[in-house]
Amino acid sequence: MRIETIYRYPVKGLTAEALEEVTLSSGEPLPHDRRFALAQGDAPFDPAAPAWLPKRNFACLMVNARLTLAHTAFDARTGELVIRLPGMSPFVGNTRTPEGRAAIATLLTGFLGEEARGAPRFVESPGHTFSDVSKKVVSIIGLSSLHALEQAAGASLDPLRFRANVYVSGGAPWAEFDLVGREILLGQARLRVVKRIVRCPATEVNPLTGQRDADPPRWLREHFGHAELGVYAEVLEGGRISVGDSLQVTDPVD
Repeated sequence: MRIETIYRYPVKGLTAEALEEVTLSSGEPLPHDRRFALAQGDAPFDPAAPAWLPKRNFACLMVNARLTLAHTAFDARTGELVIRLPGMSPFVGNTRTPEGRAAIATLLTGFLGEEARGAPRFVESPGHTFSDVSKKVVSIIGLSSLHALEQAAGASLDPLRFRANVYVSGGAPWAEFDLVGREILLGQARLRVVKRIVRCPATEVNPLTGQRDADPPRWLREHFGHAELGVYAEVLEGGRISVGDSLQVTDPVD
């Protein structure tokens, strides 16, 4: 298998940022992936004592489809987050200051409108990741599996509906499921594949239009008997991964 694309998602539910290469660290996700989130006003998230919470506690595509229309870009060097909302001039917020985070929260809360609950907060907690699962993971999708779903459903699906970190080509459809419990070499990094990814209504949302115009979870169940696409992997040994690098299984089959 070969790495075709790499993405990070600095703010949970918001824009994917393409990378040509990135260095992974042991026990960590991609740098800056799901680093920030807009916590709903009724979410019990405490930045001083961060704990994993289900995605509904935060602005997320499963519930807030219009988030796809908010285009963002994060500069890790300066801490600035640029937000472009439909019909508005670009906004630049400083994620490193309370005032900057409050301004970002105000802007996104106004954009969510009635979907905002209480007084949402733009949150970060060093070392914490706002992932859909409690472990720090890298998500991987085999494009052959996605193409099998497209063929079965008779629909074209933008890979970004599934918000994976790494998309790989080659291999048979669903071949990545056979990697669960095994170690792989991804570029220069060594990972262990830990579980399949169960797909939720977030994948119904067209990343270009913000409309719910497809039903991948139902299509997966109807055509393949499960609602899973892609796998999560934990980084065992860090290293650089780049577009064009290979994914290789490093442990023997029992």
